[in-house]
Amino acid sequence: MEEPLSPRESGQFVAERSRDVLVDEDGVKRVAQMIYELRESEEFTASGWKKMNPLAPSPDSDDAINWVFVTDTMNFSFWPEKEEEQCEVTCRGNTYRGYMSLCAAVTRAMDEGVPITSPAYFSQISEAQLARVLRSDSATSMPMLKERHQALTEAGRVLMENGGSFRKFMSHCENDAERMVKYIVQNIPSYRDEATYEGKRISFYKRAQILVADVWGIMEARGEGNIPNLDHLTMFADYRVPQGLVYLGALRYSDALMKTLKNGELLSSGERREVEIRGCSIWCVERIRHHLWKLVEERDGKSCHINSALIDFYLWPYAKKHHKEMAHIPIHHTRCIYY
Repeated sequence: MEEPLSPRESGQFVAERSRDVLVDEDGVKRVAQMIYELRESEEFTASGWKKMNPLAPSPDSDDAINWVFVTDTMNFSFWPEKEEEQCEVTCRGNTYRGYMSLCAAVTRAMDEGVPITSPAYFSQISEAQLARVLRSDSATSMPMLKERHQALTEAGRVLMENGGSFRKFMSHCENDAERMVKYIVQNIPSYRDEATYEGKRISFYKRAQILVADVWGIMEARGEGNIPNLDHLTMFADYRVPQGLVYLGALRYSDALMKTLKNGELLSSGERREVEIRGCSIWCVERIRHHLWKLVEERDGKSCHINSALIDFYLWPYAKKHHKEMAHIPIHHTRCIYY
């Protein structure tokens, strides 16, 4: 069986054939200019990672690497059936929703003495024990408990068979981003975020890539050297960043797709329109990065350190922060374990 295209190749392949989603080059250039003006800000540094993850253990602690493994392994499908019915988790005096409710639940469990970041523990955790860890402080439970339990215990067993920690599991990849993504995907089934489009096997690897980027964020914050080919990573194709890209004019949806999403129709994982949204989002950010690098080279006379992962790390909180202004642009809804 042929290997799937890489996420970057997949993005280009989909964007060149897409029917309902279009990458708008004028909008792309405007976003590149916007990021160019912010290029020296903390948002585009590793220290920005800790700001994005205020609930993560200190990067200096051994728990930090396993904490990101646990959260990234369960990092999927937080959108509520109804906007007013959200899962909420309170931790250290603050209440969180969405992905941050998962981070809060894991950190709350640690504060309560549950060894949730230990692979020996989470490889064998029962569904009832995980339900206790992920319990909601509102009337709405976190969705997909069964799938989160399966993903976490399966991943934990893989770690136990490979040295007993995520650090040991990844050790032979020698801080090579491409090898790290491939190794995670080959060994942990829930990270195999792939589809078939126009007869071609393609990949997005959203969670595998974000896991590598999170590990990089911790290493950078520790001053432990870096992952030199982090530019291999693309943006992390989810449901929040595409909404932001449409809002900023870099991505366009057809009238038919916009109508479908506004009607609240669920898109199934791997179907054409869902693949086009994710694939075109990847290619859109690649084009933003291309124009940004060009701007930095032409105006500053130097190379640019801002890669696609850092652009994603900027766009995701931007979309979250401006969610009221972009409420007229629907996010696409897909219940799956990949994002």
